[in-house]
Amino acid sequence: MQDALIRLTDHWAGHGCLITQPMNTEVGAGTLNPATALRVLGPEPWRVAYVEPSVRPDDARYGDNPNRLQTHTQFQVVLKPEPGDAQELYLGSLEALGIDLRAHDVRFVEDDWASPALGAWGLGWEVWLDGLEITQFTYFQQSGGLTLDPVAVEITYGMERIIMALQGVSHFKDIAYAPGISYGEAFGQAEYEMSRYYLDDADIGTVRELFEAYAAEARRMLDARLPVPAHSYVLKCSQAFNVLDARGAIGTTERARAFARMRRLAHDVAGLWVERRAELGHPLGDAAARPAAPAEERPFAPAPPTLVAPASFALEIGVEELPPHEVSRTADAVAERLVQGLEEAGLYGDTCEVHTYATPRRVIVTASEVEPREPDTEQVVKGPRLSAAYDAEGAPTKALQGFARGQGIDVADVRPVTVGGGEYAGYVRRITGRPAAEVLMELLPGIVEGLRADKNMRWNAPGLSFARPVRWLLALLDEHEIPFEVAGMTAGRITRVHRTATTTSVSVPDAGALIPALRAHGIEPAVERRRSQIVETAGPLAVGVGGAIDFPGERALVEEIVNLVEEPVAILGAFDPSYLELPEEILTTVMKKHQRYLPVRGAGGAGGLLPYFVTVANGECDHEAVRAGNEAVLRARYEDAAFFFHQDLRSTPEEIREGLGKLTFTERLGSMADRAARIRAIAAELADRIDLTAAESAVLARAGELAKFDLASAMVIELSGLAGTMAREYARRAGEDEAVATALYEMELPRSAGDALPAGTPGALLALADRLDLLAGLFAVGSAPSGSSDPFGLRRAALAVTAILRSGVRLAPLTVEAGLAIAARHQPVEVTAEAAGEAVRFVARRLERSLLDDGHAVAVVRAVLPHAGSPAYAEQAAADLAKLLDDDRFRRLTAALQRVLRIVPAGTPAGYDPALFREPAEHRLHEAFTKVGDVLPERAPLPEFTTAAFPLAHPIDLYFDDVMVMAEDPALRANRLGFLAAVRDLVAGVLDWPQIA
Repeated sequence: MQDALIRLTDHWAGHGCLITQPMNTEVGAGTLNPATALRVLGPEPWRVAYVEPSVRPDDARYGDNPNRLQTHTQFQVVLKPEPGDAQELYLGSLEALGIDLRAHDVRFVEDDWASPALGAWGLGWEVWLDGLEITQFTYFQQSGGLTLDPVAVEITYGMERIIMALQGVSHFKDIAYAPGISYGEAFGQAEYEMSRYYLDDADIGTVRELFEAYAAEARRMLDARLPVPAHSYVLKCSQAFNVLDARGAIGTTERARAFARMRRLAHDVAGLWVERRAELGHPLGDAAARPAAPAEERPFAPAPPTLVAPASFALEIGVEELPPHEVSRTADAVAERLVQGLEEAGLYGDTCEVHTYATPRRVIVTASEVEPREPDTEQVVKGPRLSAAYDAEGAPTKALQGFARGQGIDVADVRPVTVGGGEYAGYVRRITGRPAAEVLMELLPGIVEGLRADKNMRWNAPGLSFARPVRWLLALLDEHEIPFEVAGMTAGRITRVHRTATTTSVSVPDAGALIPALRAHGIEPAVERRRSQIVETAGPLAVGVGGAIDFPGERALVEEIVNLVEEPVAILGAFDPSYLELPEEILTTVMKKHQRYLPVRGAGGAGGLLPYFVTVANGECDHEAVRAGNEAVLRARYEDAAFFFHQDLRSTPEEIREGLGKLTFTERLGSMADRAARIRAIAAELADRIDLTAAESAVLARAGELAKFDLASAMVIELSGLAGTMAREYARRAGEDEAVATALYEMELPRSAGDALPAGTPGALLALADRLDLLAGLFAVGSAPSGSSDPFGLRRAALAVTAILRSGVRLAPLTVEAGLAIAARHQPVEVTAEAAGEAVRFVARRLERSLLDDGHAVAVVRAVLPHAGSPAYAEQAAADLAKLLDDDRFRRLTAALQRVLRIVPAGTPAGYDPALFREPAEHRLHEAFTKVGDVLPERAPLPEFTTAAFPLAHPIDLYFDDVMVMAEDPALRANRLGFLAAVRDLVAGVLDWPQIA
């Protein structure tokens, strides 16, 4: 291992990095060393590399876990400003370690990083070596709450993981650290003893005193304007907090306050560091990003080609690995912008076809039969009014002569023109259409500059902001380059292929050759082809071991894999069948969520799990090496899972539940224990509104006592997606009734749109209570979603509420308004009427979106929204209304009611005196109104309402034929409007009638 550290040091020193030393106090990551945390701030350039022992008390395992250590070794690199080729430099460092990049599967997999305690975040990747995460690669965007300019690249190597993979050992103790000395021999005693200290023996009172002393000293150093010692004491503060946390001594309120305190200190240190460096005159220089200077005209830049026939066009935007969900979306957005621009310029003819291609590293749009030039147009140039253009003798006036001179034309060329209905002297100028190449030169920079994603980052390219850096541009019109410029990049005919290729850059002769050229170099740019390749190669591998892959069930995973690779290569792997003793959900969650493996099942893909998986590598490689690497990764993952699982089984559900008090929900809404108690109380009140059997009541009560207990289990803390699944598993193993175990599982359903819903009433009530508590509490404290930000998943929660309430008639008595009111009563903060109303409307909007997604017309959905509080009724009303719109009787009734609604002013109260009726039509309508009111069921289904209310239709029509509603007599007019208002109120709650006018 020490040889590997020396090689990395030599590699990065050779690329201009200062080699500095580890921090002289405990840090949780190399990021916290001032060589990173402080030096990434401000405008000064900085390149550094160093080894950092990273101390994480919560990862202490007494040296027993093969992959978890309380002190692990990081190798940290910072490149500021980011150099544009950091990925290539990094891959070179792997080769320096002796890793054959052509034999192994090395990939950059999306993994954004954030440290709220430091006010720091960045976008980047985990780097995988045959499925093993070996490095965190991040473009730092902010630190200490300050935006970074220039942007720095942070590369953090996990040394134990890398060396275990290279040496083929399965436990960190077996690493050969130096000749004749193992890692365990060198550090095993320290690992055990420090684990004992962190988990068992640290004196809580003493460490609390240290935390306070360190925080006070950090503040004193800030007051003394000494950011370096202040930062040192912030780090000591953080370590003291981590020790207390590992000892289980941090409560909810204390955690929130400690985080806020450390965040303020870190922010103040960052600000003071920036000030001090400025006071010192930035000794290392100023590398802040600045707008690119206007590009000088290239001395031999060819003029845009002028074509005489339709041409093919290709645009390729080369990027560093995009997040999978951004790949196809970005290609579609680029194609839309291109088509719009071509259409506006008249270059998109009837035979023009646009195609999109996308991989993690490139977005491509091609167009065939692009018109060679814009059509010629005529422009009317308006001069003086015709009456002022000529004098009485018909000679041009000075005004006309001045106009002609300004346009560079002869007065004889002026003619009368009509503009806006007025007569003017004018000139019709013929504008020759520009060549297609010139139009594209103007259009394409805006397309690249307009790239946007869900999360955007900056890099060393002024004016650009996107999911990941743009690194090259290709633009060809037939064989001609379109050399547009963006942020210092000039488009040409060069594309890039696999980084492991002998020649990584390839010249493309013409637009039509781009896609064939990529395929010739092993890159499949078409999403649908990569998808087919995965299915066609992975499926037979599973069949070969007597199994199958459930491709329909794994559709989401397949789509993610499709956009993680440019050249899919399926490889079959296996694991020890003894791991099948673990619950299947644990095994598949690890495979799919962490490793993106396709599980192999028996019986045509629908049977039980087999001890095999399929991984999809990116490009040709040494299959045996990649298989072995992925198998080792999965083995380590399963060892971790087994450790957590068996650790949890040593405790009862009640004992695990005690840990909820240590988990923060939010500062103002308390701990997860507080939230679990609220869920139990809310569910009990909801149950009072429906008829539960005695057995169901008992199940609800017991499941309520254990609600959310598994969130404090080691397994769910490690794999949060198993919440509910592990509650069911642990409850079963503890001897709980199966109905209780099922309710604990079902309270987490649905997890997403289209997911299964609770099948039992106790589970449904707990699931409802869970989401209602989220909505009421978070809206009360002002944490409603904004834009794309929804950190608490409130959109999912609202959708779940509507889905559950739509799922069964037994829940029909429950409404959204009533449920939120119950939840509001149990919150530790006041839920104002405004907050409650906002939450109700938020849920209604989710229902509206859901009904639209179900295929209902917009008018139909909006018409039934008055019933959004009862989603099941609203859903049925939408279905009924869609049919009734073609029903003659309903159309007649609707037309009649619309006449009533149109004439009655808003706010008119219902109230009338039959004694003031003067016309027979008034008495006929009143008689029909009375009879309908007597028989109309409350909240009847729409077909039943139509039958009961239809007798109003004809009397209403006669009423408007024979009665002057707006009579001159004020008393008579008020009586008639009051009567019609009563008719309005009779049907007002049925539909939002104007929506179907």
